[in-house]
Amino acid sequence: MKWGMVIDLQKCTGCGECVAACKLENNVAIVEPKEAEMGRTMLWMDMLTVYEGEYPRLRVRQFPRPCMHCEHPPCTKVCPVRATYKNEEGIVAQIYPQCIGCRYCMAACPYTVKSFNWYKPEWAPGIRETANPDVSVRPVGVVEKCTFCVHRLQKAKEQAKSEGRNLREGDFQTACAESCPAGAIVFGDLENTSHRVNPLSRSPRATRLLEDLGTEPKVIYLKEVD
Repeated sequence: MKWGMVIDLQKCTGCGECVAACKLENNVAIVEPKEAEMGRTMLWMDMLTVYEGEYPRLRVRQFPRPCMHCEHPPCTKVCPVRATYKNEEGIVAQIYPQCIGCRYCMAACPYTVKSFNWYKPEWAPGIRETANPDVSVRPVGVVEKCTFCVHRLQKAKEQAKSEGRNLREGDFQTACAESCPAGAIVFGDLENTSHRVNPLSRSPRATRLLEDLGTEPKVIYLKEVD
């Protein structure tokens, strides 16, 4: 089993719903504008903007960027306390109580998908009560990132076990995939031929970010059709 994601850029409208859903699902703190200007924005799912061509033939493209959950993740190799690792199902995970905040993993990640908690997370009055109880709030001084909503996987496994059956494709979906109004994000087991991500990952339009680095990202993009 190897969990992965396919993002179809032909369908993606750049609406940002996946970014908002990720923040709500994973209790990702919202920072003050002055902190955001210092590059301290907390995002597990980012929406990147790319400009192509020159005026008047300028083209603006946007695409979602979660953690790539690399098959060969550079971040796990530099962590001195093994606070980040790849589990048996291919998910690159974080152990927050073990993280010492050295940020070596942030420097090693070529996709810049990790965030550092500069301050104790705070929410406006009343907002804290709306936090997802299934996801721990990270303390100040640790690095955090997208987990492919691994807490949902645990719940799905327990539900399937209680019903005496195997895990089905629809049992485990990430918040970003579930919320995408255009159906541009598909999540599942890359090794399971019955999951939609399997044939999509082998599409002629399939491409990976910085593929030449040899990290083998498990987030695959489908290029737009010209």
